[in-house]
Amino acid sequence: MNALWFLIIGAVAGWAAGKLMRGHGFGIWVDIIVGIVGAYVGGFALRLLGFAAYGTIGELITSIIGAVILLWVVRLFSGNTVESK
Repeated sequence: MNALWFLIIGAVAGWAAGKLMRGHGFGIWVDIIVGIVGAYVGGFALRLLGFAAYGTIGELITSIIGAVILLWVVRLFSGNTVESK
């Protein structure tokens, strides 16, 4: 059951990060991957700042923060810019 929650939180975090970064989701599988990697990135970044997140909501927020950081870095190096409407 923990693996299922991990995938659900990863999918939601990846989708939310895509929306926050003025884009769109990348599809369920890439959203899950972005969310899972974002969970590690967010956990690392928050630990560096001295914060800790507990519970499902804390994990989700940490994953979203990490996924946003991950997408920002990827877009920074890929040269992919989003034009405003």
